[in-house]
Amino acid sequence: MYEIFLLLHVLAATVWTGGHLVLAVGVLPRVLKHSDVAYIKAFESGFEKVGIPALIIQVLTGLHLAYRLLPDFGLWFNFSDPISRVISFKLILLLCTFLLAIDARLRVIPKLSADNLVSLAWHIIPVTVISVLFVVVGVSFKTGWFF
Repeated sequence: MYEIFLLLHVLAATVWTGGHLVLAVGVLPRVLKHSDVAYIKAFESGFEKVGIPALIIQVLTGLHLAYRLLPDFGLWFNFSDPISRVISFKLILLLCTFLLAIDARLRVIPKLSADNLVSLAWHIIPVTVISVLFVVVGVSFKTGWFF
């Protein structure tokens, strides 16, 4: 069962991170250059259909995998233990993603126009960096980079 959860987690991470890399590197420069609100909205509405489920799958499988590695929730933020340190990093990255998403959803996207596209970019770029860091930290479970 562990392998299935890990596979689902990695597949969801591929969708989430890949989508944000496409958004940040491929879509965002064009949107900013042409002030094209319609193009960013079209991309976002299409990506949300696979991106949000991917994020939900990542969170659920990630929590399950973390619990399998360290069943004591109280130790998840014990930075002296190598496994808990990596779990902590992942949870901190998740919190940052959540805060940026809430701010974008409540403050930026409802008022999205050509005048505030830069504000949206200031959300897209950090979420993309965070999604890549999720992958790096996840790989560290096997490589020991953060141990």
